[in-house]
Amino acid sequence: MVAEVVRRYFNVNEYHRMAEVGILSEGDNFELIEGEIVQVSPVGPRHAARVDRLNKLLNKHVGDEAIIRVQSPVCLHDLSEPEPDVAVLEPRGDYYEARHPTAAEVLLVIEISDSSGQYDREVKLPMYARAEIAEVWLMNLRADTFEINRKPAHGAYQESITADRGESISPLLLPHLSFAVNDLLG
Repeated sequence: MVAEVVRRYFNVNEYHRMAEVGILSEGDNFELIEGEIVQVSPVGPRHAARVDRLNKLLNKHVGDEAIIRVQSPVCLHDLSEPEPDVAVLEPRGDYYEARHPTAAEVLLVIEISDSSGQYDREVKLPMYARAEIAEVWLMNLRADTFEINRKPAHGAYQESITADRGESISPLLLPHLSFAVNDLLG
């Protein structure tokens, strides 16, 4: 006789409740991905430095046009609340104090990929596309490039461009801003 495996999926409210009662602590590195609680790898110094560099450059360029969030939750839908490395959000006077931003309020997501490259491409990119996030940039540390993913449709990005050192890139929803790939990569 073969035992049937039954998975228990969690929604965002249940996930938050687990943190409130101490099942998940604030220091734990977890994300809610498609109803499953996923433990993410600890952030190494190289990854942290790239996040800090992006945060500084983006804040310098966007000013009051957007809010830059670093490794903080974005509620995509009832079963997914990832914490992208960087999220560029529509501005709000309360800085999203009353609730986490939703997918509709995200202008750009940036994920930093080193050892997580396959996971970012196979799990996170399709999840962001299903939530209709307009654009996701993957900073590929191994290839020293940016992978720009745009035009979500049917759970996938229809446009994918690689930007190398020496090139500049602009966010789709903030097209007047331009960033040198060299500056972003460091």
